[in-house]
Amino acid sequence: MKLLQWFPGHMAKAMRMMEENVALCDGIIYVLDARCPAASFNPRLKKLFGAKPVLYVLNKGDLADVKADLFVKFIREQGKEAVRINAADSRSRRHITGAMDKLVAEKRRRDGQKGYTRTFRFMVCGVPNTGKSTVINLISGAARTQTGNKAGVTRGKQWIRLEGCELLDTPGTTPPSFADQKLAARLAFVGSLNDDVVPMDDLALALLEELWAKYPRNLTERYGIEDGTPLEMLEKLCARRGFVLRGGEYDYERGERALIDDFRKGRIGTVTLDEISDAQGLEY
Repeated sequence: MKLLQWFPGHMAKAMRMMEENVALCDGIIYVLDARCPAASFNPRLKKLFGAKPVLYVLNKGDLADVKADLFVKFIREQGKEAVRINAADSRSRRHITGAMDKLVAEKRRRDGQKGYTRTFRFMVCGVPNTGKSTVINLISGAARTQTGNKAGVTRGKQWIRLEGCELLDTPGTTPPSFADQKLAARLAFVGSLNDDVVPMDDLALALLEELWAKYPRNLTERYGIEDGTPLEMLEKLCARRGFVLRGGEYDYERGERALIDDFRKGRIGTVTLDEISDAQGLEY
């Protein structure tokens, strides 16, 4: 794939806003995509938190496989709280609220010793399209924020006041540059980079190459792909789905978009693209 970079002006503004507001918060809810928990970790965000306690929420866990649980274990071994959830499933609510309680338990204990209670504040952050607003709606038990299956839905800060806590919804922010283009490509696969800045043909072929290396059975079961180059796999997909133009030429554009849509919605099966080795050296 071509070099991937995406850091529009509103992200720089969002980083400044978070830096200004982090002191108001008692804890951080950092939302990661369970399909790529290393790629969706932005070290620059982590630097803003200082000593604030952090809960890592591996969202979209229903779209990930068991490797996502290895990341939960890896993060916990670093002394941080981590949970794997599906924010679209209300049954996940008790898992995340229980982890939030653990995050501020020591502060609550100290406040109790002083004889007072207060409302705890949490900043909710992450790269675009990891489901931050859906996580907030899950915690709230109601639709409090706008959600969307694309990068950049949330553009400004928003305080959500609930019983017992307040949540600060923040815009998704990527690193200003990507040192590892392999991880950047995975962010593009899951929709965390704006599709308008990513060549769809390059994206589809790169995704086919990675899926064939890690999940060949998924491609065989979904599209009848047995082998071949990424382009030959795309042609097989087009033939299977009937994406053929007049004259017998394949409609590559329809095939590419169908592949990306199938992947993002879990129709190709549960997938975790990142390996624990991708997280080595990352300080969660």
